[in-house]
Amino acid sequence: MENTTLRAIDAIQEAQKIAFAPFVFQATVSLRKLGVLSLIFDRRKKGGIAIDAISKELSVSTYGISVLLEIAESSDIVSKDDTGHYQLTTTGYFLNYHETVNVNINFTNDVCYKGLFHLNESIKTGKPEGLKELGNWNTVYEGLSQLTPEIQKSWFEFDHHYSDAIFDEALKLAFRNNPKTIFDIGANTGKFAISCCHYSQNVSVKIIDLPGQINIALANIKKEGFDKRISGYEIDWLKDNPQIPTGADAIWMCQFLDCFSEEEILKVLTTCVKAMDDKTELMIMETFTDRQKFDNAKFILEATSLYFTVLANGNSKMYSAEVFFKLIDKAGLKLKEDISVGEYHTLLVCKKK
Repeated sequence: MENTTLRAIDAIQEAQKIAFAPFVFQATVSLRKLGVLSLIFDRRKKGGIAIDAISKELSVSTYGISVLLEIAESSDIVSKDDTGHYQLTTTGYFLNYHETVNVNINFTNDVCYKGLFHLNESIKTGKPEGLKELGNWNTVYEGLSQLTPEIQKSWFEFDHHYSDAIFDEALKLAFRNNPKTIFDIGANTGKFAISCCHYSQNVSVKIIDLPGQINIALANIKKEGFDKRISGYEIDWLKDNPQIPTGADAIWMCQFLDCFSEEEILKVLTTCVKAMDDKTELMIMETFTDRQKFDNAKFILEATSLYFTVLANGNSKMYSAEVFFKLIDKAGLKLKEDISVGEYHTLLVCKKK
């Protein structure tokens, strides 16, 4: 048995935390939404604040505040002194104010929480059984443009959060060889394509995605005034024999291939190879599980894999770099560069064999 150095009483405590983890999570969501954590933090220099005062200021019953703060204290989110005044712990502070934690909480609560109930069924069937909690689609990508505004906001904020921080570095890498035509595969809202046009006056971009995403992206592109330099190409990668146009100097994929199974990734890469010439660069930007410096980053990626299992498509995950190396070679590509980007990402630059 592993982890034998942990005392039984401590192991039971950890097991009980897992058993009641959904209770702690939803209590945290409620404490954030009601403004309790913010109010407690605001009163930190006055020695904290008592339940009665919180209840009065937020117009919430003392009963409601008490049940939330009791579990929060047991979970080390708040602390209480001898006078009954509450303060945020460091964990509580990060739960309320840390940007990445905020994005992850909203994504978990708004997008994933109800669907995760169906995880066991998804493991058995290989289908996103929890997706029915959001809508009637085969994959979440088909329904992104139809999600409610709140859920859509949380989905895109999660997706963009882990790529926005590397945009500047990504653009420099994408334009090292001064490409005149870039294919942006998996364009989502068109954010990267728009950034390309801001970065270079000489580039044209073709965004390649599902029809719903193309329509959203082109609307954003038109607002930015780049509709003459950015065009759309609709595709469904899950259909038989997908094809993309030729003529790209660079093909860009950022956090895209992890949305597919290994077999489907191979199909995407093989399709790209058919459209490439000897000079075309295929650039794959991903967050690989075996390339993370910190345990919490690896943990986030592994949790995200369960989102893919139960909600996104039922058969994809966050992969290790080793898996991608094998698929790249099998697709008829050769790896030219392997570049670490930012805190989480890796850029793989490939050429046709």
